[in-house]
Amino acid sequence: MTSTVDPISLPQRAASNDTEIDREALANLLVEIARNVDPDYRARLDGVPTADPRMETLRQLLVGREISELSRVTHLLDEPEQLASAVGGVLPSAAARAPHAQLGEALAPAVERAVQRSIQKSPRTLTDILYPVFLPAIRKSIGEKIDQTFQSLNETLRHIFTWHGLKWRLEAWRTGASFSEVVLKHSLVYRVEHVFLINRNSGLLIAHVTADNATSEDPQLISSMLSAIQDFVKDSFNEKEQSGLDTIRFGELRLWSEVGPFATLVAVIRGNPPEELHEIFRDVLLRIHDECSQALEQFDGDSSQLVGVETLLQTCVELKQEDSNQGFPWLVVAAVLLVLIPAGGWFLLSWQSGQRWQAYVSRLSTQPGIIVAEQKVRDGQFYIAGLRDPLAADPQALLSGTQVDPARVHSQWQFYQSLEPEFVLKRLTASLAPPDSVRLSIVNDRIVAEGEAPDTWIDRARAAARQLSAGGPVFDISRVRDVSPEARAAEHWQTYVSRLEAQPGIIVAQQRARGGHFYISGLRDPQAADPQALLYGTGVDPARVHSQWQFYQSLDPKFVLKRLVASLAPPKSVRLMTIQDRIVAVGEAPAAWINRARVASQQLSADGLSLDISELRESTPQELTHLRDAIQAVDIFFDSGKAVPGPEQLPVLDKLANQLKELAKDAREAGVTAQFMLTGHSDATGRETAKVSISAARAETVRALLKKRGVDPELLLVRGAGTFEPAEAEDSRTGSSANRRVSVTVNFH
Repeated sequence: MTSTVDPISLPQRAASNDTEIDREALANLLVEIARNVDPDYRARLDGVPTADPRMETLRQLLVGREISELSRVTHLLDEPEQLASAVGGVLPSAAARAPHAQLGEALAPAVERAVQRSIQKSPRTLTDILYPVFLPAIRKSIGEKIDQTFQSLNETLRHIFTWHGLKWRLEAWRTGASFSEVVLKHSLVYRVEHVFLINRNSGLLIAHVTADNATSEDPQLISSMLSAIQDFVKDSFNEKEQSGLDTIRFGELRLWSEVGPFATLVAVIRGNPPEELHEIFRDVLLRIHDECSQALEQFDGDSSQLVGVETLLQTCVELKQEDSNQGFPWLVVAAVLLVLIPAGGWFLLSWQSGQRWQAYVSRLSTQPGIIVAEQKVRDGQFYIAGLRDPLAADPQALLSGTQVDPARVHSQWQFYQSLEPEFVLKRLTASLAPPDSVRLSIVNDRIVAEGEAPDTWIDRARAAARQLSAGGPVFDISRVRDVSPEARAAEHWQTYVSRLEAQPGIIVAQQRARGGHFYISGLRDPQAADPQALLYGTGVDPARVHSQWQFYQSLDPKFVLKRLVASLAPPKSVRLMTIQDRIVAVGEAPAAWINRARVASQQLSADGLSLDISELRESTPQELTHLRDAIQAVDIFFDSGKAVPGPEQLPVLDKLANQLKELAKDAREAGVTAQFMLTGHSDATGRETAKVSISAARAETVRALLKKRGVDPELLLVRGAGTFEPAEAEDSRTGSSANRRVSVTVNFH
């Protein structure tokens, strides 16, 4: 049986997935091998190759991927850098999946050696790591030791001079203990009433133990409030997370807090506890964490795994110290009294002697002219030294009545001159020898001289006053009058000058005395007092006075009032008077006089004065008033758009002209001038500028018609008001026709 060997042809299509075998290509290959392989083929043919290429192709299809991966791994193992990179990429995930116990046992030796070498190489690194952990604990421990020391010192000082202190000192001597220990034993009376164990993360209460006969509210509520207080303090003052609230004090109650890794122990203490309790609470908290560390870390409110915690906390509430009431030591008291009575008697006598000496020293210190510089008591003798004015009291005489033995007093006084006013007065009296007409006295710590004296004595007194001003009291000689003729004449002249300066309307510009004559010049209002008449009664000889006065008008209100009365000649119905530097006119006056007063008021205001004429009323004769009212009631009406009145208005114009002429005549006879304002008006028809123009034209037309009828044109004034002063509203039935008019206003001047 002969078989023909056909070459194996592999399909050219690549596998769809590099990580899987091409199943279709493998199936085709197996079919081709089965069809072409003959069992007798190798026996009949020589030179058959030892390795069939089709087998190699089969091997590549079956394990080609594995061969490639093995080759890549072999190459990776030969390259250390690539191997390290590959291991680093998978090591974290492998460590995370590995069991913790096995991984810890495997890594412990390597980590220990690495840490040891790192510390040997750089010890500061470990210091920097542990610094934030140990520093607060060290600081807190040092603070507690300092507080403990100060507590012991404070209690010892507080009781060192008390009856209890004496009793406790005897107890310390009897027992061999230190005095501070005995003081703390009796003074630090306290009792631990409650102990709370609180979870640090959640604030939940883990355990609570209460002492006998101690009362409180809901422990869980108290625990929540304590956690809230700590959180509030941290948030408000930006405290670090690891810090905690150490102490809270409320009356006799104290809350001490000790913070652990997972829980906080809070003790409620009544009384004054010693600082050593902090160590006891801290030891209990450490034992709780050592025994129940995992349960505390995973605490979620279930305390079933923390059964032994309350037993440890119970040791805290059993802490207390009560004051022991021992019997009164009568024997000790008697022994102490036997020692203290003689010592007390000696001390009392010494104290009384010292008090008498101090009373004497105080009496000396209050004496004017005596300055105590030094005083002391030594070996039963008294020593005193200082300064003494010769005019002061005798220190030896002041000893009488003090019960101080003069033989035991040793004094040493230095001479000095006191600046007390009474001593200065005595020395001035002795040195100046004032005449009988001069009296020296003390007024408010000042030495004042009053009376009359010659100029020679006044010069000596003035020199003494200059010397005293360096540090002594003031010596005032301004009240001493010079009795020499020249001085009296100068004094009389100054009296006259002062009288002139006080006169309104007189201004003294210059005054002097020379060669027995007096010269004065200045300004004088003609209405002011006569300077020559003012010389009467001053004692100044008029023949020796030379005066020169310039005319001026004073702005004094009373002078201005006189000038106004003279210039304005007010009628009898008007009264001018001054009120608070203002001139006020009150009453009734014709308009012409009021206008003159108004002009005078404007002139005075420029000089800073005020003439108030607001209270003046214009006096108009009754017949002028009636005629004025009749004229002002007349209106001249016009047709729409017309500036000339219609024929029906001519009789009205004739009557108005007669009334105007009559009023002008009567006003002249009454001493006033009448003026007539002709005001033109318009309705709302047309533009505003046209309305104003036509209203002014209507007033001018009426003025011309009145002038034609004999009215003086100088008395007629015109203006155009347009629609701004309507007689009636435009929307009324007769509004437009009533507003097309010319009205007349009468003014008196």
